[in-house]
Amino acid sequence: MPSRKSWLSLLVILGLGSVAPPALGQALVPHRLQLDSAQLERQGLSLAQEAAQLAQFQQFEMAVPRARLATQLAPKNYMAWFLLGGLYLQTNKYNESIAALNKAQALAPQNPSVLFAMGSAHFQKGNYKAAIDSLQAGLKLKPNDKEALFDLGNSYYKVGQLPDAIAQYDKAIALDKKFWPAINNIGLIQYEQGNIDEAMEQWQAALAVDKQAAEPQLAMAVALYSQGEQSRGLQLGTAALKIDSRYGDLEFLRQNLWGDRLLADTKKLLANPKIQATIEERQEQQQQETSPIQISPQ
Repeated sequence: MPSRKSWLSLLVILGLGSVAPPALGQALVPHRLQLDSAQLERQGLSLAQEAAQLAQFQQFEMAVPRARLATQLAPKNYMAWFLLGGLYLQTNKYNESIAALNKAQALAPQNPSVLFAMGSAHFQKGNYKAAIDSLQAGLKLKPNDKEALFDLGNSYYKVGQLPDAIAQYDKAIALDKKFWPAINNIGLIQYEQGNIDEAMEQWQAALAVDKQAAEPQLAMAVALYSQGEQSRGLQLGTAALKIDSRYGDLEFLRQNLWGDRLLADTKKLLANPKIQATIEERQEQQQQETSPIQISPQ
């Protein structure tokens, strides 16, 4: 499931990327410090700008304190609260995210992106009914947001409202024929319902959009392997795991909405020695790629 970061791009669009830094060469005032609320807000937005820039480079731990201070200096600016809520969402602090996004919503009740971010936070927390409510409210304001429709489909999927889930995925695809995650997830639902051929058609359609999409490729491999086409299943499965070895982890697949039927069949494929060797080889490659370079002394 794609990670929603539209909150960050929206902040850039709204102007956090162009906030002028506050003047630092102010004349000293004797005896007392005069606090200018407008200047404090400018300082807060300047800090929010720094936080947004850090977030673009995945520096969330450094971004959060700046965003938190920004909300203290500019407490009536919804963008500061929106940014803080988005950062908490990225760092898996869902209660804090929801609290900050509630502040943003109170200041900007007609902003759909705040509601979409709220829906994502509720979804990640596992409160799918609240996620549905927030996403529906946002879609009333902005009905043609494909990612929000996708999130709503995922939320319906989690509460077992499968026809509603498919309807939302279809709406997202109608907006963007190349939005393969929605196509893929229709396949996930079809497989759980025992419609194997229909599921495979969806995954083939997803791969037609993006041949390097590991998820539909592995799902196809599982379906083929379980139907007795083991050679082709192993070939596709190996290729998928070379693209992204995370898909060799059943818990990762569950988090990406793979259902019990598909997971049970996936477990059989992953147990194959050839697949195990591919996973181990790819993990070793990734460790080597991320290991610091050792410089031997002269």
